[in-house]
Amino acid sequence: MKIKISGGTVESGVVVGNAYDKYSSQNPIVRWMMNGFESALSDFVAKASPKTIHEVGCGEGYWVLRWNELGIPARGCDFSEKVIKIARENSIDRGLPPTVFQPRSIYDLKEIDDSADLVVCCEVLEHLEDPEAGLRALQKITEQYLIVSVPREPLWHVLNLARGKYITQWGNTPGHIQHWSRRAFVKLVSEYFDIVEIKNPLPWTMLLCRPRK
Repeated sequence: MKIKISGGTVESGVVVGNAYDKYSSQNPIVRWMMNGFESALSDFVAKASPKTIHEVGCGEGYWVLRWNELGIPARGCDFSEKVIKIARENSIDRGLPPTVFQPRSIYDLKEIDDSADLVVCCEVLEHLEDPEAGLRALQKITEQYLIVSVPREPLWHVLNLARGKYITQWGNTPGHIQHWSRRAFVKLVSEYFDIVEIKNPLPWTMLLCRPRK
């Protein structure tokens, strides 16, 4: 599925959305990695069997649009007004109402407005100054399941260096201010949710979680 992307747009000093179209990349390594990510995510969505999905940190809306095409009512939010504008353009291009995308920070999520059977928050927590506040916000809106993922460190740094990226930052992707190993991320999330299953699509850690009653 081809969508418009931000192409490295910066808002409030933060790179928003995707710097390049990783979903349609012809690079065999990128395609292999994205296929692994999609397989893990799709498996978790199938296990959650949601009637509604809310993606927090939706970027340009790729997954929200995919889920709607599969018949699952899905919506998304992102802190960036610029990237939500792009997501709405992508939504209109596919005959969906632009209102499926709303500008909202993870810190501002409200139970009455933002709750869904399944909440998805992939590639977000590593950007947050206060990831624990982010997890507390996700607790408020997760009715049945949460899917959350982050880059697996130090593997992420190493792979960036191996492809000659971000050398002066020792392989750290711009905007990544939190860094977790698989074990450390599982420990953090388990303080707020019950973890149902762990997947490791290279080079991420992805968790399927239930809210703690």
